[in-house]
Amino acid sequence: MNNKRPMPDHVAFETLSVREGSVQSQAHERSEALYQSSRYCYSSAAEAAADYANDNCHSDTYAKNPNVSMFEERMRALEGAEAAVATTTGIAAVLAVCMAHLKNGDHLVCSRAVPHAVATLFTDILARLGVITTFVDLDDLDDWLSAINDSTRMLFVATPTAPLGVIADLDELAELAQCANALLVVDNSLCTPALQQPLAWLADIVVYSDVSYLDGHGCCAGGIALGSHVLIAPVRRWQQVSGTGLSPFAAWQLANGLETLKLRMDAHCRNAQQLAWFLAEHPLVIDIHYSGLPFHPSAAVARRQQQGYGAVLSFEVAGGREAAWKVIDAIKIMSCSTGQGDTRTTITHPSSTTHAHLSDRDKRRAGIYEGLICITVGLENVDDLKNDLDQALAMLEV
Repeated sequence: MNNKRPMPDHVAFETLSVREGSVQSQAHERSEALYQSSRYCYSSAAEAAADYANDNCHSDTYAKNPNVSMFEERMRALEGAEAAVATTTGIAAVLAVCMAHLKNGDHLVCSRAVPHAVATLFTDILARLGVITTFVDLDDLDDWLSAINDSTRMLFVATPTAPLGVIADLDELAELAQCANALLVVDNSLCTPALQQPLAWLADIVVYSDVSYLDGHGCCAGGIALGSHVLIAPVRRWQQVSGTGLSPFAAWQLANGLETLKLRMDAHCRNAQQLAWFLAEHPLVIDIHYSGLPFHPSAAVARRQQQGYGAVLSFEVAGGREAAWKVIDAIKIMSCSTGQGDTRTTITHPSSTTHAHLSDRDKRRAGIYEGLICITVGLENVDDLKNDLDQALAMLEV
């Protein structure tokens, strides 16, 4: 394979997302080829030895593959990271980071508002390996500070949160982590590097527990962890020996999805902003959560830390679960789904789906009320989305 010409210094995000990491074969194809082979060959024994000595082997697809390398390199450039390692799923990326950097007796501090699979990983799998987790409120710095002890080795946060859009102040958390000699790991799934680059705010590792926005079309699963060479090297070792490498086809899809990432995220944000204002002014909506609205508690942090407010919003209607379900069932365009991050707008009832595992007390503490509805805004015409919501909300008056 022959790499394309080196990129100039200091090119824009959009150019990197289209060009960085591209590799051409001897056929000089216009777009990246799909390398679906399970094994790769060498021209000599010396070449094979040198490749393995440099940990740059492509002999087994599960260890490293040209398509995976393209996706990793493109994401590395967009995040401003030194190194990246892609995994078969998002939770595999989180697990790889934890297995690489935590051991029996270590302590982990995590925000409460993380995906359920991540919380289960910490409280079940890691707990059985002797790693203790303390959960804290994401936006309560005193809560973080009081949870840290001499055994704390990692702070983990997903920001923004879903469905309420609370945003962590990464400056403050990075300072706490440095003082505790702990790693700050940030799940950037909802923002993507198009809206937020946590490494620029002194996070140590960025993970993606969900690559939906990177793909953009709801077609594949995967995960990735990014950071310095020193911190990512042991993550790659875990990925290789555990056999959790990203498949070539998924990597090919994700690398292609990145080409339109900035365009899509800008459009997601525009639609979400307009829909949020529509709901804020709707007489049948009693509360609205979107950091792009000036009265949202995280609005100031979002303006400083992000290049957009994202596509996840939530709103509350009077009448609890019965009313929320009535609205959702009346929707005609949006998909009733807990999925997020692709072209299609989704709508769901968090209390009975994504947060159903929480006790009633924990739901109230998290702000997950029975009348709460979550929308992940897609790329449809925003007026069509407004009309869809308007007619569904009108069912509450029937």
